[in-house]
Amino acid sequence: MPARPSAAPPGFHLLAKPSGSTCNIDCTYCFFLSKEALYPNDKSRMSNTTLEVYIRQLLESHIAPDVTVAWQGGEPTLMRVEFFRKAMQFVEQYRQPGQTVQHTFQTNGILLDEEWCAFFKEHDVLVGLSVDGPRELHDTYRVDRRDQGTFDRVMAGWRLLQHHGVEFNILCTVNAANERHGRDVYRFFRDDLGAKWMQFIPIVERATAETLAIANQGWSVRDDGRKRLLYTQTGGLVTERSVGSKRYGTFLIDIFEEWVRHDIGTVYVQMFDVTLEAFFGRHLLCIHAPTCGNGPVLEHNGDLYSCDHFVEPDYLLGNIHDTHMVELIAKPEQRTFGADKQDQLTAQCQGCKVRHLCNGGCPKDRFINSRDGEPGHNYLCEGLEAFFMHTGPRFNAMAQLLQQGRAPANVMTTVAADDARRGPYQPCPCGSGQKYRFCHGPKAPASLFSGVSPVSGERP
Repeated sequence: MPARPSAAPPGFHLLAKPSGSTCNIDCTYCFFLSKEALYPNDKSRMSNTTLEVYIRQLLESHIAPDVTVAWQGGEPTLMRVEFFRKAMQFVEQYRQPGQTVQHTFQTNGILLDEEWCAFFKEHDVLVGLSVDGPRELHDTYRVDRRDQGTFDRVMAGWRLLQHHGVEFNILCTVNAANERHGRDVYRFFRDDLGAKWMQFIPIVERATAETLAIANQGWSVRDDGRKRLLYTQTGGLVTERSVGSKRYGTFLIDIFEEWVRHDIGTVYVQMFDVTLEAFFGRHLLCIHAPTCGNGPVLEHNGDLYSCDHFVEPDYLLGNIHDTHMVELIAKPEQRTFGADKQDQLTAQCQGCKVRHLCNGGCPKDRFINSRDGEPGHNYLCEGLEAFFMHTGPRFNAMAQLLQQGRAPANVMTTVAADDARRGPYQPCPCGSGQKYRFCHGPKAPASLFSGVSPVSGERP
């Protein structure tokens, strides 16, 4: 290993894509599919040589004791189990003294079988399962190459994870199909799937006036009959699948109002955890941290890019076969990439009451004008501001409880008392305009959507 650059962070969270952008399904909103244009005529499979170099350099690059080996795609199960057995062997071979290594694996679940799940269980792999809600919502955009919904096949994979006792979380995108159904989506994950950890990722697909029409058709469409349109973070328009800014905020608030009454301490939602930590000045997620730049992505051939959302030529840092990973992540252009997140905030952001929680959001979403007409403002600002303003008092109360050595779940008692004082026929605090009793209260309507069973819709 070369001498450690002074600019290198003590640790970082790298996403590795062993099968590149290749996937066994064809989600309409998945612009990662378009990245095959960067590697034409390439099989997009990581070799054992690249795997060994990656694992060795990742472990060498960390002076922080905790290291995460994170696999994503494309669809990593296309690599088969034996590839990841080899990865585990390399981890044990190159693990540094005192290092603790966690393994994570993001999948659509369709190729999971007994062998995969036994492997995950044996090695304590945390599996992220991609599900967009009940069948009627999930199958809107998460389709196969025949344009058929994938819900039932994903649920078969979920059942196998459950059967083997594999720890899993849910990664759900928030898009035009499910943006009005936050609580239904959340309850489905909690009640039907038994999920205890959830992430909600907004779909924001940028386009220009020239590319919008083909982008709206999906990222599998060939622009000239031969190749996909390469997605880049350019353009001030969004596709029709993209979540609306305000709707993203109401989606999160809808879930929060369910969670804050019933599930604090038993169900963990990434956005809620991140917000609570921010009250202590800790920022666990790059999106809402003051700066970023510590979340690079590794392609199948060893190319390292600045970020998972910036896999495009201008953000290629180099290749780990030519330059050690720790030198690439310490490059001035990568450090500038991370610092720009803070240095390029609009005046509206800088003066915002919730800046300490939001920090301007992800740079990939900064493509609209602020209220003052300043470019580079976050498309999701309206929704993010509404969420942080709405939930701030409750999270502040949780933070005070933690400082007193008490559990944040005690807030649920306060919420129940507030609900009793409010009365059942007063407006619901979620802001829906409905009466509390029939919104987040005891007479809240049942979900309009079906459950897990592919035939009857019955809950398991």
